[in-house]
Amino acid sequence: MKAIVITHYGAPEVLQLREVEKPAPKDNEVRIKIHATSVTSGDWHLRKADPFAVRLFFGLLRPQKTILGFVVAGEIESVGKDVQRFKKGDPVFGTTGMHFGAYAEYVCLPEDGVLALKPANMTYEEAAAIPFGGNTAWYFLKKAHIQRGQKVLIYGASGAVGTAAVQLAKYLGAEVTAVCSTTNVEMVKSLGADKAIDYTKEDFTQSGETYDVIFDTVGKSSFSDCIRSLKKEGYLLLAAAGPTQMLQGIWTSLTSRRKVVSGVMSETAEDMVFFKELIEAGKIQPVIDRTYPLEQIAEAHRYVEKGHKKGNVVIKVG
Repeated sequence: MKAIVITHYGAPEVLQLREVEKPAPKDNEVRIKIHATSVTSGDWHLRKADPFAVRLFFGLLRPQKTILGFVVAGEIESVGKDVQRFKKGDPVFGTTGMHFGAYAEYVCLPEDGVLALKPANMTYEEAAAIPFGGNTAWYFLKKAHIQRGQKVLIYGASGAVGTAAVQLAKYLGAEVTAVCSTTNVEMVKSLGADKAIDYTKEDFTQSGETYDVIFDTVGKSSFSDCIRSLKKEGYLLLAAAGPTQMLQGIWTSLTSRRKVVSGVMSETAEDMVFFKELIEAGKIQPVIDRTYPLEQIAEAHRYVEKGHKKGNVVIKVG
């Protein structure tokens, strides 16, 4: 099968298209013929080993996983003898977790992994634009216990996590303020944001407005400024916090009524079922900036690394 192989860390060119052996499913696994995947911010950080601490988890001198890729949308091609949740021919979407391997024509995953049937009203390319941003946004927003009518600010509202967060916060009944650049103001409003703040023209922390929840999806806001803009029992959600922000968050949560949530997100198959139902009900939609063929994945990485994508960058496989 065709796959994108990485043998050392570096620039996008380290991603090489090669022929590799097609994987065989174990008794509890399904083999998925991948139709689409995506390039996320996490993908290029892993490919580049940026920050250096990436090497402590994925290989000090070279990547232990030679086929990257986290998001999968495709069709069950075969199943192991013990599999009960899925059958051959089922269209599915989800994530591969620490297995990675989605930059390929096929991947094998446990049937109890983060997989669900694909929404009937979505193409595979559209389905590939949901899991990364959707699951990340949903994990953090659930931690805030959002109530209808609360004021929620999404910082970095035009990215994969941000576009999902805007829609999910609206679904929960919040009054949503989206912070983004000039070119994305109308886009985030179309997703349901009640107000959009252009960060190139206005600093939301200087307005005197306070929020029940502030969700920084990109790790580019000031921790202290966000805390000052948070209500006394509010939640600060940090999807991309560094060690310093994590420590500040722990101290803030211990010494005040404000709560700071950071760290690594977790996801389940139930999350994917939730998104399937939400999508089929018309409550959330994918946001796709660009689509590339698998052969051009290095160019897709180069574009995502610039940090200006709107929503998701999808890779069409096969």
